[in-house]
Amino acid sequence: MTDANWAGCVIPSDVLYDLEADVWVRFEGDEATIGMTDVAQTRCGRLVQVSWKKPGVHIKKGRPLAVIESSKWVGPFESPLSGDIISNNDWFEQDVAIANRDPYGAGWLVRIKPTNLELEKQTLVDSEVAFAHYKKVIDENNIRCFRCSQ
Repeated sequence: MTDANWAGCVIPSDVLYDLEADVWVRFEGDEATIGMTDVAQTRCGRLVQVSWKKPGVHIKKGRPLAVIESSKWVGPFESPLSGDIISNNDWFEQDVAIANRDPYGAGWLVRIKPTNLELEKQTLVDSEVAFAHYKKVIDENNIRCFRCSQ
């Protein structure tokens, strides 16, 4: 499947999704890179600050990896998997709105080494399921995805 797009919101086909947490997961070897979905970054508005959990910390599924502050919202960025935090995206120190402009690329937030992957991966969905879900959310909430320029 190719990347899907609805109302400007992109749903890439090369990641899995935790629809409850509104996050994506890309597996690279035994690591997982995690970020906000396009719909999530649009709902939040321009990010202004991220307070991270430190690398080396063990995090359980559903617990916050970071606290995100945006122009519209302050709240937790929940982990879709249990694991050990490997790194946070240092790019945010220079450009916190990178997640608004490139949510599935340079705007990733956290990398972890999953510790309960076999069981927890079953709760993630592919892009086809995610697209059907987000299409409904987008239409019901009149969402139009955009990219912040700064």
